[in-house]
Amino acid sequence: MAATAGGLSHHVYRIDVDGVPYVLRVLEPAVSAAGLGVAPEQEIVNTRLAAASVGAQVYAELPDVPAIVLEFLHGRTLSAAEVRRPEVVPALAEACRRLHAGPAFGNDFDIFIKRAELLEICRRHDLPLPAGYRDYESTVGAVRSALHAAPLAHVPCHNDLLAENFIATSSGVRIIDYQLSGNNDPAFELGDIAAEADYDPDLTGRLAGAYFGDGLTPALLARVRLFHIASNVTWALWFTVHHGLLAAARGDGAVGFDYEAEAADKWGQARRALEDPELGRLIGTVTGRNPTTPNH
Repeated sequence: MAATAGGLSHHVYRIDVDGVPYVLRVLEPAVSAAGLGVAPEQEIVNTRLAAASVGAQVYAELPDVPAIVLEFLHGRTLSAAEVRRPEVVPALAEACRRLHAGPAFGNDFDIFIKRAELLEICRRHDLPLPAGYRDYESTVGAVRSALHAAPLAHVPCHNDLLAENFIATSSGVRIIDYQLSGNNDPAFELGDIAAEADYDPDLTGRLAGAYFGDGLTPALLARVRLFHIASNVTWALWFTVHHGLLAAARGDGAVGFDYEAEAADKWGQARRALEDPELGRLIGTVTGRNPTTPNH
């Protein structure tokens, strides 16, 4: 038996047994305790449910560890550059449609509730927020109100679709790692992909068009773009908490990733979007009201 390791939050190993590869995903309870993911038992359930659509098959559950043994997907882990290629975007949308049409998860997810949770964790542990973060409360509140005014029907969502969670296989793109999974507005899934991959408005429109097809409206596209902003606003805090509570405890170099720099980058992107005069138009398009630009 041979093994190789990986993973940013949890511990992920490729294990070869008699020449057959498997994935062992060891779940770190400290991740959910810090508000950075769903509880291990929920992730295990959701991973099994996702296997019915686009996830890897679950071969064994080890709740006492906790851990799961998964199918090794033969394919290529996509990179940030690849998911920005226009010809790849339809395959990402198709993978999302398959997940969203699959069995519902046992929990719900709301990006603004998660933001509130992370803010409370930062307060409780006296973690420094990104520079100027609190100055935009009213603007973020306007985005939240617009998106909550007429939500889409919730579907099982991954909620953390950075490029590395897409695996291109011979049977289509598959989706792995259900650390933040939960039933959610499908427009968030698309906005989150756009945020993680640094899509511009044109590429975001291509993704929304590939997902919604002829059903795409200006309001739906604006909805995806507002969720793009909400993703960066919230995940800036996720990286702040990860740096302050987990990475600092084990050393930032433990996984070779700079959580503090990522928090600053996401907040920088969010801040520019919150200051963009176009924000008022997006909010007005989603709500059907005259566009206004909220005060910070």
